[in-house]
Amino acid sequence: MHASPFIAFAVQLSLMLACGLLGGAIARKLRQPAVVGEMIGGVLLGPTLFGALAPAWQQYLLPAEGASASLRNGVVKLGMLFFMFTVGLEINARGIRKHGLAAIFIGLIGTLVPLAVGIATVYALPQLFPVDDAFRFPLALFIGAALANSANPVLARILLDLGLLKDKLGAIILSATVVDDLVSWTLLFVVFEQIAVLKGDSLDATTAASPSLGVGLLGVAVLFGATLAIGALVSRWLSRRRRLRPQLVAGRLGVVAVGILLSAAAAEWLEIHAFLGPFLFGIALAPREEDSHDEAYESLRQFSQSFFVPIYFVSLGLTTDFVAHFSLPLALTILFVATVSKIPAAYAGARLGGLDRPTSWAVGCGMNARGAIGIILANLGRDKGVIDQPTYVSLVIMAIVTSLFAGPLMQACLRQRATLPAIAVPTTV
Repeated sequence: MHASPFIAFAVQLSLMLACGLLGGAIARKLRQPAVVGEMIGGVLLGPTLFGALAPAWQQYLLPAEGASASLRNGVVKLGMLFFMFTVGLEINARGIRKHGLAAIFIGLIGTLVPLAVGIATVYALPQLFPVDDAFRFPLALFIGAALANSANPVLARILLDLGLLKDKLGAIILSATVVDDLVSWTLLFVVFEQIAVLKGDSLDATTAASPSLGVGLLGVAVLFGATLAIGALVSRWLSRRRRLRPQLVAGRLGVVAVGILLSAAAAEWLEIHAFLGPFLFGIALAPREEDSHDEAYESLRQFSQSFFVPIYFVSLGLTTDFVAHFSLPLALTILFVATVSKIPAAYAGARLGGLDRPTSWAVGCGMNARGAIGIILANLGRDKGVIDQPTYVSLVIMAIVTSLFAGPLMQACLRQRATLPAIAVPTTV
């Protein structure tokens, strides 16, 4: 490797990391989610501000093409593989069996209703979602999946601040997000498969979409089954190693890293997306109660949160002009549809699951948070060519706004249920 590209690469990462950490620290000081500050840092460094004021300098320091840009993009993608693994670690699929109908009702109704409303919105308002007819169904499916998603990390932080993380209610809510995540991510990669087929073939929409949907579902099912089965074996082996030699953290961490990379390669080979493999691997390795404080998982989580995550969210601001691509009607529509479909749907699921009215409204408000996962979904959709820049900007705004208001709204609903401490907006999304 030549010295010049590496020097440029190192400077770029340093600048992005410093900007992300500073923005995140300022956001936390203002009791806002860290991801807001990290995104704003990227917006300041990108074409929205720095590129508008000094385009030559912005292109010189953060070029969009070239060897250093390729290295930067590689590190960003690698980092998100590890971050998606830590997201999967937070998902306790066993909780669905443990907490029964309430979690299932909340998860299913709270996912399927926004999914259906999102699909209907794309068809009902074609002027806001201009796209060729062949691509309208994949776009509608993607928008529905993005609106159906709930941010597990945001909810975990809110429940922790409310003192409900270990409460039965907290367990029910987090168990319900498992359904959201699995449905949303499965549909997401089915959409990517359809887009790939439509872009690669000259077939009409009906002919192309049908086999694509079947192939996509089959690929996701194969990846789900294989990753979860292998991950379960690895999880048991790691658990035994931890009990026998708890001091060998580096060895366990190395095994996990190998699993993350291989699962990502398998997902990419199936033409789904590399991110899904580590996410499923994380679900398979989600620690049981006795392993919940494994130093290997905690080390990986801390490094991802402090290094990879700030760089990733800063990088999102480098690729979009948020002023030029902002559409007020589109942003308001997506925010409105996301909120009025998700909160009542999750409320209805909670009521069917036997929860009282105040608690059910609190569940709906919490499940409305899309957080960093919503931003990641939007970015993947843009990278795959499913959505355009104005839709991407609107989805990012929706994810941030719903996260900002989830905690305070949950607290307001739960005041009728019990006396709870005042909380701040979650500092991690």
